[in-house]
Amino acid sequence: MSIYNFQSNKATAQKFMKYTGGFWTGPSAKIAWLLTIGLAGSLVLKLVVDVALNKWNRWFFDALEQRDVNTAVMAMLIFAVLVVAIAAVGVAIVLTREYLQVRWRKWCTVRLYNEWLANQKYYLMSLASSKVRNPEYRISDDVRMATEPLTDFAIVLFTAVLSFFTFSAILWKVGGSYDLSIHGQTFEIPAFMLIGALVYGLGMSAIIPIVGKDLASVAAAKNESEAQFRSEMIKIRENSNSILASKGESYAEGRLNSRYSDLVKAWWELVRQHGRLTWVTNSNSAMIPIIPLILCTPKYLEGKLSLGEVMQLASAFVQVQFAIGWLVDHFRAIAEWFASAKRITELVDELNVIKSSETQFKNQNKIIRLEAKDQSIELSNLAISSDDDQTLLKVDGLIVKQGERIAILGESGSGKTILAQAISGIWKTGSGSIHVPNDKNVLIIPSNPFVPEGNLLDVIAYPFGQTDLKLEKLQKYMGGFGLQKYIEKLNSEEEWSQALSAGEKQLISMLRVLTIQPDILILDDSFSLVDKKKKEIFFEKLLSIRSQITIISLQSSMSDRDIFHRRYAISDGVLMEESFV
Repeated sequence: MSIYNFQSNKATAQKFMKYTGGFWTGPSAKIAWLLTIGLAGSLVLKLVVDVALNKWNRWFFDALEQRDVNTAVMAMLIFAVLVVAIAAVGVAIVLTREYLQVRWRKWCTVRLYNEWLANQKYYLMSLASSKVRNPEYRISDDVRMATEPLTDFAIVLFTAVLSFFTFSAILWKVGGSYDLSIHGQTFEIPAFMLIGALVYGLGMSAIIPIVGKDLASVAAAKNESEAQFRSEMIKIRENSNSILASKGESYAEGRLNSRYSDLVKAWWELVRQHGRLTWVTNSNSAMIPIIPLILCTPKYLEGKLSLGEVMQLASAFVQVQFAIGWLVDHFRAIAEWFASAKRITELVDELNVIKSSETQFKNQNKIIRLEAKDQSIELSNLAISSDDDQTLLKVDGLIVKQGERIAILGESGSGKTILAQAISGIWKTGSGSIHVPNDKNVLIIPSNPFVPEGNLLDVIAYPFGQTDLKLEKLQKYMGGFGLQKYIEKLNSEEEWSQALSAGEKQLISMLRVLTIQPDILILDDSFSLVDKKKKEIFFEKLLSIRSQITIISLQSSMSDRDIFHRRYAISDGVLMEESFV
């Protein structure tokens, strides 16, 4: 994307403002407008102080030129008052601006991650092989990089408009006209200082977008490279045990080197763009304070301007340049803003495409999910399919009554996990029907359970929290599962995803089941790393407190046959019942 590409940038800006503008219209409108009006009022006061300082310049330098000691001393005393006013207005601007930025960013972030989490969209984006990568980076960093600068842009633009008209009037009134003599002919140039300011400012504003036309797209590429590098490091941290066990450090290092090389290339390109732009911006910064002095020199030497008037005009010229040249001064930040705003609008568009699991699969055959007439789970003429309509698993006539416990055996990749997802309602592609009791608490335990941030009690009580956690009974369970060493650490916050081994995570899953006590339990190779004795302890405790629990256990091997009433096996994509031998 190029900032010179007006249509593309206009569409991005419109989409972004439409999505984030709800901050000023919804429930947050009162505080939003209060902060906005407060900020605008502070900016008006700043302009008043700036005009007073501009007039002070003329007063003070005229006193110096006339060697008027009393007036100069009085001017210095007044300057102290102006300093206090400038500081007070500056504090008001900072507070209102930053409160507004924090509130707006919070509103945008919460809305975005709520939509990302709603209706399984975060999951469906991975299924759909979304081109919108690293949504977490977009939500955390791009929202910040899009909302905070935009507030600053609005401040600068608002101030620029007020300053332009106010200080243009000073240039016109104080500068007056200039009589230019060429070959004996005199030409009057009215408002010559204002004309000079406009020509110079507009010329620089026209040059900047041409010089930096590729900056926005380069900044977007750099942000994407940053996200990819961060994602790679997160993967290494989260899979450190597996990498260590397989001696995969060299491969991990190679991946990091590759990602970082891409990041460095993107950074170098951004540096090159910044270098090109700096030729213009730094030249402009050097010339701005000198140009008005050069323009005023002829009239000053002719005695038509006092030193105070020259300094007043120079100050007003600089203010007008800041007003006209806000694009020059903020072009780099604007380009980077467009890059972040585009990444956010891409994520919003993707979330709108993936409305929910229902709309995701609306053009495909769907498994019909119905409420069971009794408390049984029934799978009828079920054919679970992939996104491209390839049949993965067939199940027909499977009925699991309340309190019944069945085992389903299958090799890795046979379809056990996708069957668990279909029963729980996550996977919807296919045909046939699944009858489940709607009023029952269903819990799925995967083989590699999620370990959230927090203390160990939070980890065990996931996802429902510690509301009904009975500590004494929990400690007794932990002792039975060989987790005694963690009893004293229940309130400790550590990197539990790293501190717990794979087997210990499965033992934590057992504690979760005993804590939550679901009506229907679906196990997906959940305890494959737990020894037989601990499994027996677990099922004994579970059945003692929940005798009518329904259990569907999908597993690779059969080591606890006494627990189950029936056994099934997946063979060649078909579920078939087997007899116990």
